Amino acid sequence: MTRDAGPTDSIVDVAGVSVGHATIADGGLQTGVTAVLPHAGNLFRDKAPAACRVFNGFGKSVGLLQVEELGVVESPILLSNTFAMSACVDGALDLLLAENPDIARETGSANVVALECNDGYLSDMRRRAVTREHVAEAIRLARSGSFAREASLRIGAGGPSAGAFARGSVGAGRGMSCYGLKGGIGTASRVALADGRPYTVGTLTLTNFGRLSDFVVHGRLLGKEIEALGGPAAARIRAAAIDGSGVGSPGDGSVIVVLTTDAPLDSRQLRRLCMRAASGLARTGAVIGGGSGELALAFSTAYTVPHDPPPGGGPLPRATLHEDLLDPLFRAATDCVEAAVLDSLYSAETVVGRDGHERVALSELGLG
Repeated sequence: MTRDAGPTDSIVDVAGVSVGHATIADGGLQTGVTAVLPHAGNLFRDKAPAACRVFNGFGKSVGLLQVEELGVVESPILLSNTFAMSACVDGALDLLLAENPDIARETGSANVVALECNDGYLSDMRRRAVTREHVAEAIRLARSGSFAREASLRIGAGGPSAGAFARGSVGAGRGMSCYGLKGGIGTASRVALADGRPYTVGTLTLTNFGRLSDFVVHGRLLGKEIEALGGPAAARIRAAAIDGSGVGSPGDGSVIVVLTTDAPLDSRQLRRLCMRAASGLARTGAVIGGGSGELALAFSTAYTVPHDPPPGGGPLPRATLHEDLLDPLFRAATDCVEAAVLDSLYSAETVVGRDGHERVALSELGLG
């Protein structure tokens, strides 16, 4: 069965996980970087078991091929805009090479995981504003455990903060849109009982998808209600919701789901967990359009996979949950993803960016 949310109802309720943002909010530049760390140590030497699942592959993410092949994550998990993937790789490599002098000399190369959504409606992606320094700052803040509102590098306006770390219009979520509204960073957690033991499942979402008319909140057709509302805020939402402005037809977009758990799962089981992200997205009205990029990445904190084989060789000791015990975790993942998408919308602030484009925050409507 699934129990309540963790203490902060966020991904950092899974012990050891941390999040940091670097946010750029400067006129036509509304973008940033978010870093998720499976643990605070050397990820290259002590890798996190991981898996990914692509629901629709209209995306330009980095590093997923090796995650799928080897079943581990060995770098910070970085989220940003589509044209920032090279900066994310450079920033993460700066860290990995500094901490591991043997990379590409005495041992193999390093696999950076960087995931993207297109924030070109609100931010001028052509200016490629995200730099390796922003990436370094997001990682530094994640490592420092500074989850307060001021734990974002800001140029210009800032966003709201709640719970363990800032969410909404911050970091990678600064320029993102969801259901024709202001989207961005959302998070949630659930505690699940499996074999009588409590395990925590947490998620962080980067939301940049959906048509307003499809938006559902706990079964309530809120998008259609907004379309029928009077008042200036609703009129601004309707005007923006039908404007693709060179970033695809309305409804196209992407969503990145990062899932984690302290349950001992291997990469195959984590891939099964990833699949449940689709049901959480669907609860909010997602249909996963042909021009949209949706993917989930999951990792476990229950153990790490050493980069070097054990002295003398031999198998690695590893115990995982039995398949018959996974349903509570699947339910928790579904609940988490739904809650995190809604969190990204309810936590966001209105943002005006490139060429005066605007995404209105759901909070401006005063809906319950």
